[in-house]
Amino acid sequence: MTEEQAEYYETVKSEYRNNILDLVDTKGFEKSKFSILQGLSKLRQLANHPSLIDREYNAKSGKHDILLQKIATAISDGHKLLVFSQFVRYLEIIEKDLQRLGLSYYKLTGATSKENRAKRVSEFQAQTHPAVFLISLKAGGTGLNLTSADYVFIVDPWWNPASEAQARDRTHRIGQKNNVFSYKFISRDTIEEKISLLQRKKQGFSKDIIVSENNVLANLDMNEIHYLLS
Repeated sequence: MTEEQAEYYETVKSEYRNNILDLVDTKGFEKSKFSILQGLSKLRQLANHPSLIDREYNAKSGKHDILLQKIATAISDGHKLLVFSQFVRYLEIIEKDLQRLGLSYYKLTGATSKENRAKRVSEFQAQTHPAVFLISLKAGGTGLNLTSADYVFIVDPWWNPASEAQARDRTHRIGQKNNVFSYKFISRDTIEEKISLLQRKKQGFSKDIIVSENNVLANLDMNEIHYLLS
């Protein structure tokens, strides 16, 4: 993160932590789950780009700047990329920058119709020049064959590492002739690092693995909540 972004993150994190812990003290863990999940989600968005939680934020995002540099380099080297994020609004921010840079791209989200989904996949597969495919987690989990891509960028770590593996697998299908390079972008000293560490810890205990966003809190105890908010 940039210095300004890091300061903003710490301020917001402190505010969320105090509010959430006060709420748990007064209402209990069960009745505080929605607020806890909302706070964790906001911190994840903030690690991507502060404008996801504050549309008036005009300063730079360290991760976003690096992501754009990596995309531009891969495109200039003749590659086709898949860019995955859980947050559709962040894909929209990336989309605007791709338009500004004049880069060829496609986008697939949960709002994309079945017909347009098939059309965009087919067009991306057939395209012979470098291009970017922006894909949301919910839209890209299953049923996509994107073997023409040889770069995969996962721009935010997901609660369930199996979902990340599924995203990477979009390129590993019959017909893939190239080496595939996969990159995951994690903002240092943020909740993203802690999510990754927790998932590595939980992978040895299948019953503890977080399957989806909907059951995050079913697999986290208060010590882990404290850790994520620390």
